[in-house]
Amino acid sequence: MASPDSPKPPLKGGQVSPPKSPPKVSEGAISSPITEQDVSGGQLGLEGGVGAEVGTDGDDGDSGLGSFADSTASLTDSILEYRRLHGRTYQNSKTTEYWAPNDEQQNEGLDIIHHVLTLMLEDKLFLAPIGDNLGKVLDIGTGTGIWAIDFADMFPSAEITGTDISPIQPAWVPPNVKFVIDDCLLEWTWPENHFDFVHMRALYGSITDWEELYRQAFRHLKPGGWFQNLESDVRIESDHVSFPPDHVFNTWAELLYKAGNTMGRSFTISQGHKMKELMEKVGFVDVVEKKFKVPLHGWPQDPRLKQAGMLAQLALDQSLDGFGMFLLTQVLGWTRDEAMVLVAKMRKETRKKSNYPWYWTTVVYGRKPENLR
Repeated sequence: MASPDSPKPPLKGGQVSPPKSPPKVSEGAISSPITEQDVSGGQLGLEGGVGAEVGTDGDDGDSGLGSFADSTASLTDSILEYRRLHGRTYQNSKTTEYWAPNDEQQNEGLDIIHHVLTLMLEDKLFLAPIGDNLGKVLDIGTGTGIWAIDFADMFPSAEITGTDISPIQPAWVPPNVKFVIDDCLLEWTWPENHFDFVHMRALYGSITDWEELYRQAFRHLKPGGWFQNLESDVRIESDHVSFPPDHVFNTWAELLYKAGNTMGRSFTISQGHKMKELMEKVGFVDVVEKKFKVPLHGWPQDPRLKQAGMLAQLALDQSLDGFGMFLLTQVLGWTRDEAMVLVAKMRKETRKKSNYPWYWTTVVYGRKPENLR
């Protein structure tokens, strides 16, 4: 991790273009009710192109969603009947419960994080040595679909399937991408030995049995195929500031850990070497684990890390209440006002560049042995 005052090499080139500036929040999106100048947040009303909606001339967000629904015969009306909680919308899947909103505000944050992660991976979409001769690729928990779309552009001869429990993906995508509404916690319906590459990212807090999920990926990969998973921790740390146990960074992390344990969906999967150990347990070989610190704010001297940190801070500020409100109120039983006070304290501290904050992210990848069927 770059120190705040040490010189670093210039930004390297890579496979993915540098991120654009974040998008303007659309009219009518819901802002945080906290209004004090030092803790106000939620939507920043910024101009730019990251995660911009794709549609025909004059289409707004609603018409884009309608086009998606019209073009996907398998979608039922019930999937689009989102639940509303504290002014935010959440998926209404009958098979699982996901803690983050699925509205435009949260989705813009997901797209910004996508660019943060490509910067942290030195402008790569993945680290696994998958080669160039790919057939079928599966992206589990595709979210807005931005990873699948970028991957499809990079590998035009591959067939990419992205799955999620919310239909929040754009209607206009490369011809080699399709999105399917599916719950990865249920039994996978694809044939065994089917995919050349299975990719998962940011599923923390949503998986009841990580070992079984990895077994599913193993089962449906072709022999010799690769699997990669990237997950982050929710605790914010620093190499230059010591945070006491009652600091809001620690309070926030412990509450999210508790909420995850209450739901039976852990937020701690990226800690230690759990991901690597589970991959090896279910049969993957050549397993590689890489851990890195994602900075918040532009304090690093390294240009790439500086840019990643500024984007990561923007994404966190955009998404913070979405990260906490469901878990605090619906799982831990807090009132809305109590939750918003904590969110405000957290936002105030995360905006302090002098904290030199960062959080851990772990990537693991491995191969299904050639001699297995």
